[in-house]
Amino acid sequence: MKKILFYAMTGEKMCFQHIFLNAIDLQAAGYEVKIIFEGASVKLLPQFHKEKNPLYLKARELELIAGVCLACSRVMGVYDENKETGLPLLADMSGHAGIRLYLEDGYQVVSI
Repeated sequence: MKKILFYAMTGEKMCFQHIFLNAIDLQAAGYEVKIIFEGASVKLLPQFHKEKNPLYLKARELELIAGVCLACSRVMGVYDENKETGLPLLADMSGHAGIRLYLEDGYQVVSI
């Protein structure tokens, strides 16, 4: 089975919508898919959560979201809001969300 990690750095909402679309599509086709909110994208998580964005909710339902970067959440001023979503706060790489463990587990990384 192919494994894909979307390592999302973009703070552009429309670009992130396409991450959700691709992740959901790939999962439906039998891929193992995960999404990590990293960099500027951590500011989008509270927006998606508050507006009950349908693609975000579908990705959560399918358990596609691995988590959100702890350090970037703090630096970008959205730590409390991101914590409230209940998603894991990832800090395995000097406080940031790393990709090494996913690579070691056979994931192909797509960074957007």
